[in-house]
Amino acid sequence: MPPTIAAHRWLMTAPKAPLVREDFAATPGAGEVVVAVAGCGVCHTDLGYYYDGVRTNQPLPLALGHEVSGRVAAAGEGAEAWLGRAVIVPAVLPCGDCDLCRRGLATICRAQKMPGNDIPGGFASHIVVPARGLCPVDEQRLAAAGLALWQVSIVADALTTPYQAVQRAGVAPGDLAVVVGVGGVGGYCVQIARAFGAEVVAVDVDTRKLEHIVRDGGAALALNARDLDAKALKKAVADFAKSRGLRATEWKIFECSGTAAGQGTAFNLLVHGATLAVVGFTMDKVEVRLSNLMAFDARAIGNWGCPPELYPAALDLVLERKVHLVPFVEAHPLADINPVFHAVHAREITRRAVLVP
Repeated sequence: MPPTIAAHRWLMTAPKAPLVREDFAATPGAGEVVVAVAGCGVCHTDLGYYYDGVRTNQPLPLALGHEVSGRVAAAGEGAEAWLGRAVIVPAVLPCGDCDLCRRGLATICRAQKMPGNDIPGGFASHIVVPARGLCPVDEQRLAAAGLALWQVSIVADALTTPYQAVQRAGVAPGDLAVVVGVGGVGGYCVQIARAFGAEVVAVDVDTRKLEHIVRDGGAALALNARDLDAKALKKAVADFAKSRGLRATEWKIFECSGTAAGQGTAFNLLVHGATLAVVGFTMDKVEVRLSNLMAFDARAIGNWGCPPELYPAALDLVLERKVHLVPFVEAHPLADINPVFHAVHAREITRRAVLVP
């Protein structure tokens, strides 16, 4: 019998109600592991559940949190090989057995499990998850990169989600990439697109974020959308492309703000042959002229999470120091979850907050 571990987690009981601590017994079933959480990032999606009334698939009360790293503390039957290993828990865990998974469409697996949505999440001391799809972390390489295990928790979503978007968009050397919204996810999208060889233009309404992503994230140009109307913004991007000898067509545009304004801005940047990747999420509706996709022979694609098989390559970018985490994350005690949620929502914390038990 696998051991039962005394654990605790913080539950959301209702939107905007204080999160409450609960003690529980963490026991893995067959094919499952218990991960002792090293860190769990606070994501825009968590705030959507908590503040905006976005419904979780599992009814409340529920522990949120889907950006998890840690160490396997117990393993059920068939998962014993994971004991003691440092891991990242993918934010979306497909079943691996259904027709969709077998056809390479794991991100739309109907039996997928998302911590903090389908199953209890990582704002906890321990989390019980399927072992299938876990991403191992080489701790020697982690130390050589000057990183702690809690810091790579954000790889589970903030980094791998834009990684899949950049890969799907086909970013390659010589491309112009435009990232709209350079917060938690968008900041990593800038770095990943740059690692894939693109010149990157960052667009946001926050001067601090723009300065940060140029200084620490490698954006070649920062544009504040508050200062430019749609026509002027597009011209500024085109002028930059011309100055760098980049194509005036086939821009790769990534909407990462998760706002109606950001989505409108991204759509207005379409050029001939462009690819628009929608990475951010908002409940707000956006009015656009879809015929622009036809007129520009452009395409728009969505992006839900990232399949587990892409995690090792995304993590490699971090361990090879092509994508930097340290300037963009900060640790907070898990016990401070309520004030941290408030501070992130109020934009008093601008880096990715990671809650550490």
